[in-house]
Amino acid sequence: MSIPSWSATLIGSIAAFCTTAAFVPQVVRVWRLKSSEQISLTMFLVFSVGTLAWLVYGLLIRSDPVILANGVTLGLSLTMVSLKVNYDRRTRRTTG
Repeated sequence: MSIPSWSATLIGSIAAFCTTAAFVPQVVRVWRLKSSEQISLTMFLVFSVGTLAWLVYGLLIRSDPVILANGVTLGLSLTMVSLKVNYDRRTRRTTG
């Protein structure tokens, strides 16, 4: 039994949308609270490297869902890294 390529692309697109969209509430929350105290910088750095690798993989195999999802997810992840570094720096200055 063979799955048509359009259905594999549809499933990949749905998966890509869900896993990418899952990051949006976290980014918005950290941005609104102006606090990233509970966020792990190491986790987001490692995650960003992994997402970059997936993006490169998507480019190599020319998979639009993989490219789009990981491009957006990488942007969101690097936004979290930036917010974490900036908010932690501010916190150290005001308490230190």
